[in-house]
Amino acid sequence: PDIGVLGEGEDTIIEILEKNRWPHVPNGDYISAWCPFCRKLDARGDSILSFNIDLGTNWGECGVCHNNVKLDEWLEALEKSNPNQVKESPKKRRPNKQTSEDGAKLEQKIEECRRIKEEIIPKLKPLSKEVLIETLGLTIKHDEQNKLSTFLCQLSAYTKDSQLNLSYNAPSSTGKSFIPMEIAKLFPKEDIIELAYCSPTAFFHDGIYDEERDAFVKDYSRKIIIFLDQPHPEVLARLRPLLSHDQKEIISKITEASRLKTRTIILIGYPAVVFCTAGLHINEQEATRFLLLSPETSQEKIRESIIATIKKESDNDNYQSWLNGHPGRNLLKERILAIKYEKIQDIKIASPEKIEERFLKEKKALKPKNQRDIKRVIALVKCFALLNLWWRERKGPTVIADDDDIDSAFELWSTLSPGQELDLPPFIYDMYQEVILPAWREKNDSSEFETRGQGQGLSRNEIVKKHWAVYNRSLSIYQLSAEILPMLERAGLIVQEKDPGDLRQKLVYPFSNIVS
Repeated sequence: PDIGVLGEGEDTIIEILEKNRWPHVPNGDYISAWCPFCRKLDARGDSILSFNIDLGTNWGECGVCHNNVKLDEWLEALEKSNPNQVKESPKKRRPNKQTSEDGAKLEQKIEECRRIKEEIIPKLKPLSKEVLIETLGLTIKHDEQNKLSTFLCQLSAYTKDSQLNLSYNAPSSTGKSFIPMEIAKLFPKEDIIELAYCSPTAFFHDGIYDEERDAFVKDYSRKIIIFLDQPHPEVLARLRPLLSHDQKEIISKITEASRLKTRTIILIGYPAVVFCTAGLHINEQEATRFLLLSPETSQEKIRESIIATIKKESDNDNYQSWLNGHPGRNLLKERILAIKYEKIQDIKIASPEKIEERFLKEKKALKPKNQRDIKRVIALVKCFALLNLWWRERKGPTVIADDDDIDSAFELWSTLSPGQELDLPPFIYDMYQEVILPAWREKNDSSEFETRGQGQGLSRNEIVKKHWAVYNRSLSIYQLSAEILPMLERAGLIVQEKDPGDLRQKLVYPFSNIVS
């Protein structure tokens, strides 16, 4: 077949390879050839055909180093690194025990790509967010916006640099880790990294040693990292440059105390990150890098979750058989695999002026944090476009997001933005609206909101008592004082002043201009 990037009348890719006697193997719509980037050789010093070229898209990817480039870039690199001249001397040659295994994996990958292209993609249809929420609802009851946001966050791993970060902050037993874990089951296992526990420094002790760079390298690009019930928010502090997408490669220096030696760590991004913690306090610098979520705790959700648990635990084999046989769920898993296969490099927006108009229209006064929020809105637009990329305008590996993607993103953002504007997890913001404000109004016996200093402040015991009446669960005075009230005060929703009648305690006063 003729390759468009080579120009009309020029040699085909196969003719070029044969003319230069570069090793290759045709495989239908694909060609397997040598990778000039990792330059892998087998035990005999011969070239390993690890670079898989898609003749339909003019893009190729190495099954070893995962370099993904256009065909003309690969040819240029191949010409500079002639595989016929790259031979290791017997002294430097290292036996490769995994040559046959790598070849089998490559053949398996080629077959998987063929199956996706010929069998999966033709049966896919445009997917609305309502149908997506319904499919996710097979295992996750209620929490519509949370499960949609979490799914899009994990899907964003397959973008070039628009990955989202989520933080679930909520008390224990509310299901904060259940949602990301259930959604992660839909994605390829090799792309999921679940960490049940990780100390602030342990995260950097992983990686493969690179002799040329004299550093330990860990590649997290197109990966999904889920921190489950992490007790150390300090882990996030160490990852700030990676989470904020400051640069693709982050170089860190750590000290090995046992060897009194400095180790160089290179983290390659960007991953999609989900952080789950029962600690309600979150540092302001981390809050700016995450979408803050909290699971619902309504009676309806808890009731349906209990019923689903009974169904699952009573006959787990039958439950798994029903779940694995559900056509909608299976089609969603295949859709995710097909999206990964497409290797989308960039997502552009057809109408950026519409985003500008809608975002600025909702802002009475702009704040510095809005610069961060607009990036999240744009990331959501790109994720919706990625979900239906086959029905969007395409330019090679680039997808063009349309107006439907913009509408879906703003509809979702409107439900998430109240807490994000104040850097508050929804659980904290809901508690302010459902506990503190009603308790204040009841104490001051007025439906109208009183200004600070004219009404009576709330003691901590009064807030705890009202919390029990609203949610039917206890709240410790320590957690209220150390975590919840400081976050509300930092957000400008309350102020704390000493009780004139007892200087040992403080009273809580909401601000009128915030809630009026």
